[in-house]
Amino acid sequence: MTDSCLFCRIVRGEIPSPLVGESENAIAIRDISPQAPAHFLVMPKIHVQSLAQVRDSALLGELLMLANRVAEEHWLADSGFRVVVNTGENGGQTVQHLHLHVLGGRAMRWPPG
Repeated sequence: MTDSCLFCRIVRGEIPSPLVGESENAIAIRDISPQAPAHFLVMPKIHVQSLAQVRDSALLGELLMLANRVAEEHWLADSGFRVVVNTGENGGQTVQHLHLHVLGGRAMRWPPG
């Protein structure tokens, strides 16, 4: 973890953010600027800058499983939901800590941006 990373600080409990889900190596929180009626962030408890730096397939699987569980627990699974991973500046990543966006509660359109 890093001292200045916003999401590392959330994981450590320095910045309050109620959990909506947790696994051994990941947490899920509500997005503070939701882009859909349901918008959650799933992130590893360790600092990984982005998807481009991941070297642990088990961690990716755990993040996706937690994203799915959060979607199910918030009644998104039946109607559908989207999982997005922004990577790097051109990919739209604004916090340099790997995180998955779980979006639902309305119809998602394509292309997204």
